[in-house]
Amino acid sequence: MKTHSGDPTSIEFPRRRRGQLSPPDEYASLREQPGPVRSALPGGSTVWLVARHDDVRAVLTDPRISASPLHEGFPTIGRNGTVPPPDQIPGWFVAYDPPEHTRFRKALIPEFTVRRVAELRPAVQRVVDTCIDDMLNAGTTADLVSAFALPVPSLIICELLGVPRTDRELFESRTRVLVTLTSTDDERESATRDLLLYISKLITMKQRFPGRDLTSRLLSAGVLTPKEISGVALLLLIAGHETTANNIALGVVMLLLNRQWIGAPGVVEEVLRYLSVADRVALRVALEDVEIGGHVIKAGEGIVPLGAAANHDHDAFERADEFDPSRSARHHVAFGYGVHQCLGQNLVRIEMETVFTSLFQRIPTLRLDGAVEDLPFKYDGVLFGLHELPVRW
Repeated sequence: MKTHSGDPTSIEFPRRRRGQLSPPDEYASLREQPGPVRSALPGGSTVWLVARHDDVRAVLTDPRISASPLHEGFPTIGRNGTVPPPDQIPGWFVAYDPPEHTRFRKALIPEFTVRRVAELRPAVQRVVDTCIDDMLNAGTTADLVSAFALPVPSLIICELLGVPRTDRELFESRTRVLVTLTSTDDERESATRDLLLYISKLITMKQRFPGRDLTSRLLSAGVLTPKEISGVALLLLIAGHETTANNIALGVVMLLLNRQWIGAPGVVEEVLRYLSVADRVALRVALEDVEIGGHVIKAGEGIVPLGAAANHDHDAFERADEFDPSRSARHHVAFGYGVHQCLGQNLVRIEMETVFTSLFQRIPTLRLDGAVEDLPFKYDGVLFGLHELPVRW
């Protein structure tokens, strides 16, 4: 591992190499180190990298470690960070700690139970089928990201929130700005402002004309204020389609490279584990001195628990570097762990299951239109994914 030139005790932040679907090679070395490793984030602060599966789960469950960027020492990736300040957007509850985080989570849990999400399965199937129809009607080639991977989760989350489908492009374009590291402060602020303005108008409409959507139900429950619901809706729109779109596009690539696993029952969990697209999302800061992996992280020091490193830990997964849907992988941390574990994971699973089943059944001759190493991966994003995925059939 290379050391960081400004600090001989720290290493350069590991990056995926061109055409690399698996996590950075350096993650294996990180897991072999005695405890967390010091590193400088790209354009940001100095932090502790945590790579082992058990240590990552320890970080994500320790009450002495905070998810709030309002605390001094909270790390940032790039000059903009990864989340809006929670004091500016009420309802951005992923950046809250208990008990405030708990209040939001309790209000939302009933909306994302296995039973409630299962009711959406017919709607998910309709969206997937429609997007496949549109691709087939357009010819024999497509960019699977713009034609399929983005529209599917975007249309589903819009339907969940009660957003008209005609407004999908607004959310996709503004969200893309928020999750790209190279976006300027002005671009990020403008995108956030556009989204919040639209959602505010949507909430006003739902107050006058309630429907059967999540936004209307949250307003009716009265547990959250309209401003808080606006922040929640923004969070769900971003988390609800960007991460799933990346999992869909990269998952298709994995299955095209490993066709023997198409239709296997464990594909969704293995795609989630192997790719770990939200590898660097769970930024944290220690509020007190805390021991992780035998090393004391001091109060005020930033922590990055690396989800992809944990999901490729050989102590947690046998042959962890292999893509093998026959394994039992439900203990992966692709959705996080502990009180901040992703609320929408049941919906994500149904979307990915429907996508992988329907896409390869209806287009069995689907194949990449070019080499994997030439694909435009999102090396500049908070989330790992693809900007485009040329395919043909």
